[in-house]
Amino acid sequence: MSETHSVTADELRSFLERFEGLEAEKRDISEQQKELMAELKGRGYDAKRFKEGIRLRKMKPEARAEFEAVVDMYKAAAGLA
Repeated sequence: MSETHSVTADELRSFLERFEGLEAEKRDISEQQKELMAELKGRGYDAKRFKEGIRLRKMKPEARAEFEAVVDMYKAAAGLA
């Protein structure tokens, strides 16, 4: 194998190992999130509403305001307001 192929193979192997490490971290984080949700439920909180709160917090303020305005309009149309 030429020196170029060796360097390329080493670099590729390094990328693979880094990717595998990130995959392991993702699994760990996912497990921690599951444990947190179990604790949340165990304390009597509504997991579905909690996740909705997370989703809303991720939205930009303008997008959230627009979303809430549309929901309010639908609620009014349905006689729920």
